[in-house]
Amino acid sequence: MAASQTVMLEVVVILYLSGLIHSFQPLFSFVGNSTTHRVITQKAVLRKTAEVCRDIAASEGRDFNLTIDNSLTTDKVLRACSTTGSSSSSLLSSIKFQTSIANMYFSNAKVDVIFALSEAHHFDDETFKGGRDIITSGVSAVKESVKQENFVTARTTLGRVCHTLQDFYSHSNWVELGKEVPYSALIRPDEPFQNLAGPKTPTCRNCTKENCSDNLLPDLLQQGLLTSGYFNALSSAKPAGKCSHGGTFDRTSKCDPAGGINKDEVGSSHGSLHYKAADLAVSATMELLEDVRVVIRDKNFLRLMGLSQSSVLCFVIDTTGSMNDDIAEAKRISFDIIDSKRGTPQEPSAYILVPFNDPGFGPLVLTTDADVFKNNINKLSASGGGDIPELCLSGLQLALTSAPPSSEIFVFTDAPAKDAHLKSTITALIENSKSVVTFMLTGVLESRRHRRGLRGAISRSMSQSNAQLYRDLAQASGGQAIEVTKSELSLATSVIQDSSASAVVTVFQVVKNPGKPDYFTFTIDGSLKNMTVYITGASSLTFTLTSPAGVSQSFSQSSGPLASFTTVGNLRRLSLNIENQTGSWVISVNSNNPYSVKVTGQSSVDFIFNLVEAHEGPHGDFSLKEGRPLSGGNATLLVTVTGSDTVKITEVTLFDSSGPTEISGSLQSVGRGTFLVTFSGVPAGDFVVRLRGEDSSSASKSTPSSFQRQASTQIKTSSISVTVHANNTNIEPGSTITIPFTVAMTTGGFIDDSTTGTFTVRANNDRSYTMTSPSTLSVTEGSGGKANGTVTLTVPGNAASGTDVTLTIGAENAAATDINYAVIRLSVTAKITDINRPVCQEVRTSSSCPSSASLCASSKWKFIANLTDGINGTGIDSITIRRGNGTLNTSTVTEAGGEDTIVATYSASCCSQSVELTVVDKVGNVGRCVGQIRALSTAAPVTTAADNTASSRGHTSNISHCLWISVVVSLLWKFK
Repeated sequence: MAASQTVMLEVVVILYLSGLIHSFQPLFSFVGNSTTHRVITQKAVLRKTAEVCRDIAASEGRDFNLTIDNSLTTDKVLRACSTTGSSSSSLLSSIKFQTSIANMYFSNAKVDVIFALSEAHHFDDETFKGGRDIITSGVSAVKESVKQENFVTARTTLGRVCHTLQDFYSHSNWVELGKEVPYSALIRPDEPFQNLAGPKTPTCRNCTKENCSDNLLPDLLQQGLLTSGYFNALSSAKPAGKCSHGGTFDRTSKCDPAGGINKDEVGSSHGSLHYKAADLAVSATMELLEDVRVVIRDKNFLRLMGLSQSSVLCFVIDTTGSMNDDIAEAKRISFDIIDSKRGTPQEPSAYILVPFNDPGFGPLVLTTDADVFKNNINKLSASGGGDIPELCLSGLQLALTSAPPSSEIFVFTDAPAKDAHLKSTITALIENSKSVVTFMLTGVLESRRHRRGLRGAISRSMSQSNAQLYRDLAQASGGQAIEVTKSELSLATSVIQDSSASAVVTVFQVVKNPGKPDYFTFTIDGSLKNMTVYITGASSLTFTLTSPAGVSQSFSQSSGPLASFTTVGNLRRLSLNIENQTGSWVISVNSNNPYSVKVTGQSSVDFIFNLVEAHEGPHGDFSLKEGRPLSGGNATLLVTVTGSDTVKITEVTLFDSSGPTEISGSLQSVGRGTFLVTFSGVPAGDFVVRLRGEDSSSASKSTPSSFQRQASTQIKTSSISVTVHANNTNIEPGSTITIPFTVAMTTGGFIDDSTTGTFTVRANNDRSYTMTSPSTLSVTEGSGGKANGTVTLTVPGNAASGTDVTLTIGAENAAATDINYAVIRLSVTAKITDINRPVCQEVRTSSSCPSSASLCASSKWKFIANLTDGINGTGIDSITIRRGNGTLNTSTVTEAGGEDTIVATYSASCCSQSVELTVVDKVGNVGRCVGQIRALSTAAPVTTAADNTASSRGHTSNISHCLWISVVVSLLWKFK
């Protein structure tokens, strides 16, 4: 890394840790109840999502009973959008919706970390064109990502774009100019800026003591000139007469004209306008979301927002010679799920299939069409086999980077992993995505000798050490390693059926390795239904289940007073069968071999958590923490409870079952079921998040019932710090990106500058793109305890725009006992040169509608227009009726100059008096044609200039019976 680059990175880190945030607060406001980027983003997403659901309901003739305002919650929107109706008894989970929104506002907040010194990212220093370029290029990248169904990357990009857009309303004088609607030019690159203050135009005067309410020059306001404040934390220099941003860290605000104009908080220089700026930022974010919606269409928009009541069905399948029976069972169970849930709210939101063998894996199939998934899984056949190990982890890596966060992934194999070196990468992806991986293993219990099967294929087996790799990954994710014979597999796949149900939550889970006799308690609340207990372990394992009423049932009773259970391989599945399940349960397990216990149920009430890290200063706030928390240091979680407003959280703990160690966190409510939870001095270990509280929904107010949930994914601490300095996550096809990173050893949560040592570095990407990375990094004396490295990644020239690349960088200590990692998602985005919207030119309009509204159905009006994208345009991709109840027909004509013209003919009943056509070109630019019927006051027949047929023939005798109407067409332009 160049010296200047290193210095700049260190400056950014130092300033940020000192509290350098000059925008709406990223996540939280602890003083003055100011509106934050998190709140702005969430309000806009909820309102726009509700609008889309309202429009879909109207098109399908359904009622939509929800007031769309700033009081919406994820639960309200999800229930209103549900096709099952708004009944409070419907079992819905908003966990995926809330997770997706969190992804966007965390990405939004990260802009203040990565781009702390960038004027354009915050619309500082009158950089209006630079800010708009960031917005419009980012929106293009979002649209391209959605085309490739890379929704996670699209959300991340969308969050960053929204930060810059929202900052405009706090940092410019748009609000002071009296504007009450968003500045649409910010999302339209072909629309020129109007009334910008010139580079030498004075804009501000000194504030009067502490009062900056009137520091904008009167001439500026009278002329309606647009400006923004200058900001610099290192220098006081700024152009003469220009406004400053203002605030403690803005050195320019100390020089004439002193003060500032920002509206970041209620206590800012122009803080009296803070709420107006925030409201406009909400409206502007909705306008941007609408622009995205028009291009990607309603169904994909809802997928982008994460509005799904069901999980994906994701299979990673070994296709070597001995897997015939396993493939057949995967087909059977997937077809059962598809056929039983098709057309219901529980139908999987998407289907993912990744085959693997040796020497290959993939291709990945990701589709929302169940029949496409069926066809692809039908094509799988078992063949070959050669040596036994297969590329299982490579296939799993593809699934983890393609599936939505918190997915359930099922791996079918009977062979060890040939690519076991990817274990740390897979673990990092599991922890990053919080996905649950369950392995269906049909080789562990086979004979230790290779035998020929009936089909001549080698019947393979795994040693206990080979199987342990899968068990470790299952444990890290909260999944299971189910070990059965091939003949038993059909009995074990009920686990897959269970996971495909709606609103499945984890109540309790523990792994004992090494095993020992122990008992465990778990609490069932009134919202839980269909409780299931899974116990895995050796055949000698025994257990006893005890209900809150003191009734017990032992392992010898397959059908007893509390549950019915089946045993297959190393799995026992208990289905609780009593009506009243609420209260404290106990399960005792007797085994000296490793085992696991998992308790699940169905409930709308769940929670999400994210690791965040604090930074100090007057604008102290939090941002998403990458990688693992540091051993011995403090850890902070942002926890959000979904699905209930009657649950009161009383305790959040980190639980280490190997200890057992349980650490309680300090809770701070930040509103609407969201809490900051701080843990002090977290020791080394593997932890899971447990949440306890009280639920008053199913009991009297005086005696609320106990409530318990547990996260599936483990949190493992590390003494290694891995920090990636990536200020650009977009990369063009055929180009190379350089990503610097820093590795350090820590003590007590802080970098230990006296430590020396060597780290093994493992860098991988899920696209198998060419990349370089150091294999080791050494921390030497005098280096401050740090070592710097660089990863370069080259994208092929033929990579499709919208492709995402997940890069994982891991660092392991010399003893191979500790590892930490960073996960970065990159978006392949081709450079957009076509920024002009399609053009609509009216050709002809004609109409003869009756004057009586009751007779409107008997007559029609017609609108004909030519639609073009220009000789240098990318071409028109789609034309849709955005508003109107008529019919649209199109035909294409190639002009003499080679330009294609699409002739659009719209015809409608006179009862439908307006039309809006949306025209999208192939890079997502959007044009709109709006036509409406307007009655004329004159008694003479009137036609448009393009259609003089009626008047030339003098047919005036019809005037006493009909009102001649003119169709007035206006063009509204919106960049897509």
